[in-house]
Amino acid sequence: MAYAVKDLLRLEVVPALGCTEPVAIALAASAASFLLPEPWQRLELWLDPNVYKNGLAVSIPGTDGLSGLDLAAALGASCGLPERKLEVLAEVDGDCVAAAREAAASGRVEVTLMPDVRGLHVRARAISANHEAEAFIEGLHDNIVALSLDGKEVESPLIVPGCTPGGSSRIDDLENWLKTLSLRELVALLDQLDDEDLDFLQQGVDMNLALAEQGLKFGMGLGVGKTLERLVRQQLIKKDMILAARMLTSSASDARMAGAPLPAMSSGGSGNHGLTAILTIWAVKDYLDVTPRQVLEAVALSHIITAYVKAHTGRLSAVCGCSVAAGAGATAGVTHLLGGDVRHIAGAIKNLMEDLAGIICDGAKAGCSLKLATAAGTAVQAALFSLQGVNVHFTDGIIGQSPEDTMRNVGTLSTEGMIATDRTILNIMLEKKFTDV
Repeated sequence: MAYAVKDLLRLEVVPALGCTEPVAIALAASAASFLLPEPWQRLELWLDPNVYKNGLAVSIPGTDGLSGLDLAAALGASCGLPERKLEVLAEVDGDCVAAAREAAASGRVEVTLMPDVRGLHVRARAISANHEAEAFIEGLHDNIVALSLDGKEVESPLIVPGCTPGGSSRIDDLENWLKTLSLRELVALLDQLDDEDLDFLQQGVDMNLALAEQGLKFGMGLGVGKTLERLVRQQLIKKDMILAARMLTSSASDARMAGAPLPAMSSGGSGNHGLTAILTIWAVKDYLDVTPRQVLEAVALSHIITAYVKAHTGRLSAVCGCSVAAGAGATAGVTHLLGGDVRHIAGAIKNLMEDLAGIICDGAKAGCSLKLATAAGTAVQAALFSLQGVNVHFTDGIIGQSPEDTMRNVGTLSTEGMIATDRTILNIMLEKKFTDV
């Protein structure tokens, strides 16, 4: 089945309030508890290793910096809005946080790691005095594939149409289609953009800029963006195109990872991917003579390439997707905005992959801002290098003859080569205590 750019944007680019892993946990718990005819008393959750890893330490929006897998589940069950999908925690307030903290602290939430499960997997069971309900999310962070009450399947608009546990979804079909396309065909998808698509892309820009403004204003989280801005003011470093991209992108991540109650426009299932894919290009535009449409076309290309790489690496892995997926998207978009053709875009993607392919994902947390700063700056550099004729040769390491081969090689590295790495990262993290209840 052939898809259009509108399908890709609708499936891959969605608003998300908070880091998508604890949000997926909250969504599953919320959907399950919503089915109960009486208040829930206990929650049980089963998580794949990557959701577990990414949800451990990151701040949850609306909680003043609190974190924890059990807390995320309790928040979703107590006051989540399952119909809001990745914005399920949009109405978290002080009373809800207090109730959720009490539930987690009293041991009413049990979280089980499923170490041998591959792919995104969140199963939640909400138990009351006389009933129990289950919700199952698979493949995508908001992809509810099954609901049940007292062991009987429940039909609900919350279930994604056509999805069943273990079956293929629209995103699977989309990714299979993407894998058949060449880079030239991916770029050609830009010809399909209409005014509705451009308006949607601008909404994503505005959404992510609001997070960047929060990070720059308040120095939230690790304060990477704010620190870079301060260093510019002190004339210790100079602001150029590369630094502008690093500053804007990292400041948005600073705010998001600190739990700012503002949604991000995600890309490829990740809010931080969305920040990298969008804001890198938005920062670069100020140094160029380009039209608003050209900027939004570059953002669209960034989303397209991000989705293409994610189709090969999987939604979650041991490789930092902000670097190799959204970074590839950003460098493609920047190259396009700089007037580069498909040959230059191919070179930029290869340059970036050679530079950043080894960056690990060690969970979502404040330190992600450092990686976004690196990804954004390298994306701009890779584009500039390619336009100046600097291109990594295919004999180098994982670089392939074509950009498609290179992106496939990164996917192989992610899905096959770093399985042991992923387990080691999680084991190191499990030696720490990650909850703030």
